[in-house]
Amino acid sequence: MRTEKKAPLKVAMLGHKTVPAMDSSRGGIEVVVEELAPRLVEMGCEVTCYNRTGCDNGGLTEYKGVKLIPVPTFKRKGLAAMTSSFFATVKATFGHYDVIHFHAEGPCFWMWIPHLFGKRCVCTIHGLDFARAKWKSGLGSKYIKVGEKMAVKHASEIIVLSKGVQEYFWKTFKRKTVFIPNGVSRPQIRDVKEITERFGLTKDSYILFLGRIVPEKGLRYLVEAYKGLNTDKKLVIAGGSSDTDEFTAELKGMAGENVVFTGFVAGRTREELYSNAYVYVLPSDLEGIPLSLLEAMSYGNCCVVSNISECAEVVEDKAVVFKKSNVGDLREKLQMLCDDDMAVQEYKRSATEFICSKYSWDDVAKKTVELYMSQENKYKRGQKVNGQF
Repeated sequence: MRTEKKAPLKVAMLGHKTVPAMDSSRGGIEVVVEELAPRLVEMGCEVTCYNRTGCDNGGLTEYKGVKLIPVPTFKRKGLAAMTSSFFATVKATFGHYDVIHFHAEGPCFWMWIPHLFGKRCVCTIHGLDFARAKWKSGLGSKYIKVGEKMAVKHASEIIVLSKGVQEYFWKTFKRKTVFIPNGVSRPQIRDVKEITERFGLTKDSYILFLGRIVPEKGLRYLVEAYKGLNTDKKLVIAGGSSDTDEFTAELKGMAGENVVFTGFVAGRTREELYSNAYVYVLPSDLEGIPLSLLEAMSYGNCCVVSNISECAEVVEDKAVVFKKSNVGDLREKLQMLCDDDMAVQEYKRSATEFICSKYSWDDVAKKTVELYMSQENKYKRGQKVNGQF
């Protein structure tokens, strides 16, 4: 008797900018989708990612087995995310998928469309986007808040990346969520070459921040704290703006000659910056789960982070923690590390093994597929999922 082969699970992903992202459009969501989608393919899923037009992905139509489909995008500020998510949602709704996986709160604004046609939707909340500086007012804020409510109402499952966000959804909506934090890969350590040629940096000669140049990352505090340090180490701020050119200009106006702004970095330059920093700093007021922190620790960095739960949960006792928004406390912690190389080396010795054993992309993929399958089985049995069929 011949056993019929089971059809692969068909998954659509949307809400990111593009995969793979080869320019400053590469943010945390893009990293997650870029790491997760190919692993789902390896596990037997058929995955399609809906990319924004106008973002550089090298002109690819497939990436590591993942099908890439561009969708129309209105490039006016504030409309790119909204319009690309709308067109991606419509295409996915009529694309014969088993699961439509939304990334971030805003794109979930359109989740009512696939729900109307009986499609199963999962969403990953990468952070409370309505609290970010650029979305705190106007149409963008309303769009995100409605998106959040659509996810609560229509998603078969909501994935969160931190316990703090999980608590928020329960307290605010009495909605259960699934905690699946991001992963990290063990990297290749790079000797200095490009960063010396481009920025004059040598090993252990600089304090590093690497991430998006946005107010909620706490960069004002970092620049102010650095200005009062007694050290010959430079401060390197690496990353591109995210509709925040005015803020970037403000930071440059505050900074002195020993503060290096690299702009967006990728490839070997990015790897060298992580590999050769004396200390990595993430002074954020707001995070989902900070991928840059996971990456920094995977490179064996001594890290200094604000005491928000999303950072403190990640580092446990393997990094230095300061009081959020407190310039004096941040300066004191940085000065202590500048004066105590032995303490820095001790943090560096334990960082890589700790973070790579705690956070794994393979585990993320496995748990995500298990979530998809559990929902598929519930739908087949006609059971309600979180109040929805």
